[in-house]
Amino acid sequence: MVTSKFREREVGSSLAHPEALGDSNAPVHGTVIAKAARTAILQGFVGSLLMVAGSIGVGWLASSSALIRTPIFIMARTSPVGVILCTVMLCLGALLLLRSWLRIAQRIGGWNPSSRPVLRRALWMWALPMMFSLPLFSRDAYAYIGQGRLMEQGLNPYTNGISALSNYFSLGPDKLWTEAPTPYGPLWLWIEQGAVWVSASVPELALIPFRLAALAGVILLAVYVPRLAALHGVNPDRALWLGVLNPVLLINFIASAHNDSLMLGLVVAGLYFVSVKRPVLGIVLITASIAIKPITLIALPFAGLLWAGARAGWGRRMLCWTATLGLSLGLLAAAGLVNGLGFGWLGALQTPGAVWIWYAPVGLLAHTVGFVVGLFGGPGVPVTDVIQTAGTAVSALAIVWLAVRTPGRGIGMPAPLDDEPEFNKTVLRRMAWAFAAVVVLAPVIQPWYMVWLLVFFTVTGVADGAQLRTVFYLTAFFTLIALTDQLSVFQWIPIEVVRGVAIAIAVSFIAYLVFFDKKTHVLFRPRRGILKLKPKS
Repeated sequence: MVTSKFREREVGSSLAHPEALGDSNAPVHGTVIAKAARTAILQGFVGSLLMVAGSIGVGWLASSSALIRTPIFIMARTSPVGVILCTVMLCLGALLLLRSWLRIAQRIGGWNPSSRPVLRRALWMWALPMMFSLPLFSRDAYAYIGQGRLMEQGLNPYTNGISALSNYFSLGPDKLWTEAPTPYGPLWLWIEQGAVWVSASVPELALIPFRLAALAGVILLAVYVPRLAALHGVNPDRALWLGVLNPVLLINFIASAHNDSLMLGLVVAGLYFVSVKRPVLGIVLITASIAIKPITLIALPFAGLLWAGARAGWGRRMLCWTATLGLSLGLLAAAGLVNGLGFGWLGALQTPGAVWIWYAPVGLLAHTVGFVVGLFGGPGVPVTDVIQTAGTAVSALAIVWLAVRTPGRGIGMPAPLDDEPEFNKTVLRRMAWAFAAVVVLAPVIQPWYMVWLLVFFTVTGVADGAQLRTVFYLTAFFTLIALTDQLSVFQWIPIEVVRGVAIAIAVSFIAYLVFFDKKTHVLFRPRRGILKLKPKS
């Protein structure tokens, strides 16, 4: 329960540092907040519409799609002018959304319950247009269709890649993954199979269930991120803005239709119910999340700690860990028995060693060292594999250490925390660091991995000042990465030119926000406050 002291503290909190709103006239009435935030919400809505328009020219389409033969798609996708125009609209739209996200917090000022309807309105206005775009920045949705077809044809997606299908290239998946086994759990396989069945394998129709699943994940986050944050004394409205309205989340979950959206929504809902002592329901939801994407197995030991409670010793902890693991594995085993695939997803979890990204520290180190060793005639590839395996091993050890060393009662435990909310907050904070270890020590860091960490840290509190500025910089960086990474361009149009346009627009706009925009540049600098609103005379 949120105390009055908590409300007083949070209403006076700032966006950039604790003293910024000391003498501010930030609006506190709902009508005033709505009016103050109107321009920011509208700006984000326009940005979202521009992204939809841009997706016509550079969004991902299956080569078998009938849309390619329609006049508007022909104009937008087959000529350099059309492609570049769509690229410009896409970039400006996403960057307007980024600015809107920053500005809506400035316009709201102090965080209080009156801001919640305004934030929800912004979420709907920014997210709904993206439901009608072509998949952006990722072809994973087409891989989902291929995996659904594997299920429809009775093939095991844990041992067969999409290339086992006839004419698989017409489905539109990334060639990098056509030979790879499916890394998803049984629940997502059923969703994929259902999408293919209801659409009669028409790609455009098969995308709709994936969009709806992504939207369902965002709705779960919009409901349970504020509730989970409030349990820990963190302002729920600020958490809704920071963790759910974030443009990197909306771009990668709605525009890209990633299954991470439903995965994350289910695990956050599950953690909430375990925290309020409804452990069975919570563990069922967490298991459903694992059955989407098994990375959320990491949450299980921490869910067991929440179930055990602050006063639990080693005996009760071991009992709750065993019950948590038993219930979850039992449900997963039942799902594997029904689909006949068992625990086949366990063998498909490891990312192929050849895949890495330059801004992933372990990937960069492993491949740089491997290249240098190979340059001198040494075993470059084995060295790369060893470094990447070491990163995985260290992240696994970090998970165990963070779970075992959570404060409690018993021999060898750190000093106990008798306060239940504080204990729960500590457990979830340790869980956030466990996920961070897995992400940072992986050879690949995708933009949507940042969203996992943002949500987990948000519900336990992201402090004003350096921590919040870090979120701003990471949000700007991963928006830039999304805009300049995967654009669908026909082979006769120079991709270097199109990507150069995207890079120029994105870098220039972000530099403007950080250094020159009179409204937003203060957010990226130390010891600066938010825009102080003055009432109209």
